[in-house]
Amino acid sequence: MKNQPMCWKVILGVLVGCVISTIVQAQDASKGGSQKRRSQVSESYAPAVPTPTIQSARYGDHERNVVDIWQAEGKGPTPLVFVIHGGGWRGGAKERVDRFVDVQALLNAGISVAALNYRFIDQAIQEGVEPPVKAPLHDAARCLQFIRSKSKLWNIDSTQIAAAGGSAGACSSLWLAFHDDLADPKSKDPVLRESSRLQCAAVIGAQTTLDPKQMVEWTPNSKYGGHAFGLHPFDAFLTGRNKIMPWIKEYSPYANVTKDDPPIFLQYKSSPAIGEDQKDPTHTSNFGLKLQEHCIAKGVKCELYYPNGPKTKHINTNCFETKTYCVDIILLFRN
Repeated sequence: MKNQPMCWKVILGVLVGCVISTIVQAQDASKGGSQKRRSQVSESYAPAVPTPTIQSARYGDHERNVVDIWQAEGKGPTPLVFVIHGGGWRGGAKERVDRFVDVQALLNAGISVAALNYRFIDQAIQEGVEPPVKAPLHDAARCLQFIRSKSKLWNIDSTQIAAAGGSAGACSSLWLAFHDDLADPKSKDPVLRESSRLQCAAVIGAQTTLDPKQMVEWTPNSKYGGHAFGLHPFDAFLTGRNKIMPWIKEYSPYANVTKDDPPIFLQYKSSPAIGEDQKDPTHTSNFGLKLQEHCIAKGVKCELYYPNGPKTKHINTNCFETKTYCVDIILLFRN
């Protein structure tokens, strides 16, 4: 049973993030060489991003286990948006936060922001982590728990935390939203006693399943995901599926959806076409449509936006006219 507040309602605030579509696609390219080169280059925040209040707070032992915090002003504890960068779990950095959210807009709305780095797939393989995707996902969970452990010090409302991200960061966000609480009340580590649950998630271009069978059924030219389990190329991922089903059930967002999960907002740049090849099979809205159907069947609120699709409550459609992704979401929490 997942631990979550019995009642909650909308949080009112604005989660606005603009992401240039070509950048989102490049972030999660599954070709390891270019991703590895990018991951080794230090990055800086864009000029429009304010300086973090707390920089490179360490939440784990690995050199990439660091998080930046922007503290919003408020009379009491503030909600927080937890931003997970994309990059196929092979590249990227917290300094790309402006590709997913408008930090200043959130601060102006009284919402604090966190952006983390996490271990990449190649680093997980070097460390012997099995499956490799466990490293970035559990790093995200531990970082969230770490923030909750510092909530009083940092004036964060630990009951009002939402996740945002793009591509692999979106997949990680959904995994956190759907997975059982990882809190261990008996742990000697006080961080691990904290909840890993979210109150909602708003994501861009998410891979909603890590099951290759589902991928090819939804999108026949699928080619992404095998690296999460150390399987290359995609054909090996597909033929080796049965052997790794316990891993798929544990780490695929789709497989973890249950009726007590928080609301989800999904955004994509093109319309779905189930059973047809896609120009960008890694970020196709086929992922979103099938997850939305699954969530609705389970009783979980799930809003899906794509151009010319059904009307949604939370979206700024004008952003698509300039070929940018914009998430305009009002996140609300209830007591």
